[in-house]
Amino acid sequence: MELAYYSDYAVRLVNTEEPARNKDSLTSVDAVRELFGANASAARRATDADVTRFRSVRSRLRAVFTAADEGDETLAVDLLNSLLLEFPVSPQISGHDHRDDDDRPLWHMHLADHPSNATSGYAAIASMGLAFHLTEYGVDRLGLCEAAPCRNAYLDTSTNRSRRYCSDRCATRANVAAYRARKRLETSRSANTGRTAEASQESTTPAER
Repeated sequence: MELAYYSDYAVRLVNTEEPARNKDSLTSVDAVRELFGANASAARRATDADVTRFRSVRSRLRAVFTAADEGDETLAVDLLNSLLLEFPVSPQISGHDHRDDDDRPLWHMHLADHPSNATSGYAAIASMGLAFHLTEYGVDRLGLCEAAPCRNAYLDTSTNRSRRYCSDRCATRANVAAYRARKRLETSRSANTGRTAEASQESTTPAER
């Protein structure tokens, strides 16, 4: 499993909540287990107590994205380092897949967690994955969607560091809103210009006409 994959753990957890919309999908142990995706063995460790613990880690991960989005690199790194210290992992070489032409394993780095509970395991992987992404691509590659009121977290993997939205849906919605705002402004300016012209004509004396 590539290390970049682990950074998605952080995004998935952060985006279970939409504060501006007062929405939170992390309300049950089943919701916690869904976050693990294909990692069924780790998901089975989750209990009802992990719901509250996951929410706490979620708040801390969102704070990392918020600091990065606001351009405070030092704070983003400090917050992430705090998570890394609290939830450590052990890198290991894994080879559970094989090459097409023979039985030799496809060796790759794997993050092995040693959790006391499901939250610790998930937080360790999410934090380390985010740390790899941050150090490889830069703090400015961690963002929050600009399509208000969304504010979902995303990882910018564009070649020119131009990503501003968490999804195509939000990008389209923002573009439509911007277009409508421009049309309203144009209409308002046109109306003001018309009223100004009318007022100018009315103020002209009969002799001047």
